[in-house]
Amino acid sequence: MLETPSYMKLLPTETVSTLGRLEFLAKGVMEGTISGRHRSPHKGSSVEFAEHRQYVPGDDLRNLDWRVLGRTDKYYIRQYDDETNLRATLMVDASGSMNYRGEQSAELDGKKLSKFEYAQHLAAALTYLLIHQQDAVGLVTFDSKLRRYMPAKGKPSQIRLILQELENTEPGGDTSIPDIFHDIAERIHARGVVVIISDLFDSAEEIIKALHHFKYRKHEVIVLHIMAEEELTFPFNSFTRFKDLEDSEVALPIDPKTLKAMYLDKVSSFLSTLENDCGKLKIEYIPISTAKPYDAALAEYLTARRM
Repeated sequence: MLETPSYMKLLPTETVSTLGRLEFLAKGVMEGTISGRHRSPHKGSSVEFAEHRQYVPGDDLRNLDWRVLGRTDKYYIRQYDDETNLRATLMVDASGSMNYRGEQSAELDGKKLSKFEYAQHLAAALTYLLIHQQDAVGLVTFDSKLRRYMPAKGKPSQIRLILQELENTEPGGDTSIPDIFHDIAERIHARGVVVIISDLFDSAEEIIKALHHFKYRKHEVIVLHIMAEEELTFPFNSFTRFKDLEDSEVALPIDPKTLKAMYLDKVSSFLSTLENDCGKLKIEYIPISTAKPYDAALAEYLTARRM
């Protein structure tokens, strides 16, 4: 009996079942060539053949492979590397702060998820959903520097490649979110969807400036802002030693009662700035607490997106 690959733990059976009832629709104009879900600003297709896939209503019959039809009596479309409804780039924050595992975090297989593990599962689920609706997906992992950049592709094998990369990524290091955003905005040439999965622990003002760059390049931008419930509510009462997850040398003994009001005020201001400025840029800003199961949070978002 074949053993299930370890990277498939990022895509549990119950998640796949949930995704089967969902759909991701682009809201802006996308540079794809399959007629169907997403609006395209032009027509045409790549000349580089990639693989076959089964025909679905709405496909251009000019791409039908008549030889395969003659041999098998089945309808297959010749698919090209650039042939896709939508190109999505998932940007996953792998900095040290994403390693935080809250006591109130949702559990999976009896283990509470860290923010990074939560992000891994969200990215895996979105990859599966988009590839199965014949879209293309790419992956970016980053901390203060670019860890890995995988351009968007629509091949079914892309699911395995992205899940393997997510599984092999270990969070750690400082954060330099604006620099990474500017870098990736220049790398993605065809307009598409950019999904950012991060705790956004950086300057809110600089992050917003960098998000402008994606909008200037005509991308649709979605920000999934992942924070642990403890980071949102600061429920600590007793004298505690707080450690900087992005700098292992920094650890401070603190009486949380003396800081709670100031901390919550700063968090509220930080979140409000991000939400308000994203709204001005017509960027979807979705705050998510790791206390909510990731599949429920994703299903809730995708359902609301269709309304």
